[in-house]
This record gives sequence, C-alpha cells and structure tokens, in this order.
Amino acid sequence: MSLFDTIRNAMLAGFGMQEKVKEFIDDLVKKGELSESQAAKLVKEWSDKFEKNTTDISKSLNEVVTKTLEKMNLSTKDDIQKLNEKLDSLVARVAKIEDKKPE
Repeated sequence: MSLFDTIRNAMLAGFGMQEKVKEFIDDLVKKGELSESQAAKLVKEWSDKFEKNTTDISKSLNEVVTKTLEKMNLSTKDDIQKLNEKLDSLVARVAKIEDKKPE
C-alpha cells in the first residue's frame, strides 16, 4: 500500500468517524442523556478538532512531499524555461554561422 493510499484511507476513516460521532451524540439526545445544546456544543467541538487535525495532516503531507521533491533534485518549470531560452539562443547563433559559410 502506497503512502497516498494510507493517507487516503486515514482521511476516509476520519470522515466516517465524524459521522459515527454525530450519530452517537444524536442517540444520546434521543435517550435524554444530553440536551440539544450540549449535543450541538459537542458536535461543534468534534468538528473543530477534526478540521484542525485535517489541516495539520495536510500541512505535514505537503511538507513531506516538498522535501521529497527537493531531495529528488528535479528540474523546475523555471529551470526548463531557462534551458529552452539558452537553446533558442544557440540555435540562432548556429544558424547565423551557417549562413556566413561559403558553399
């Protein structure tokens, strides 16, 4: 299983867990063990924590991917653009030299 699959499954499990928590809290309200205001507060707290954790995971994943790409030493779009500009310049210079050659 790839890192992407692992993270995807964790995120999906988190979404499923969030739904289960809401169902559990709704059941507590129906049983009279929690008031609706307490339930709303718990759902909000859970949702806020879930959102924060999701954001933290996203930032961490972004950092890991960025560091991995840096270690791979891949050419950037800017690097390739600069090489294309140099190549265009060299092609133009060669063309000028070839035009000056007597045939």
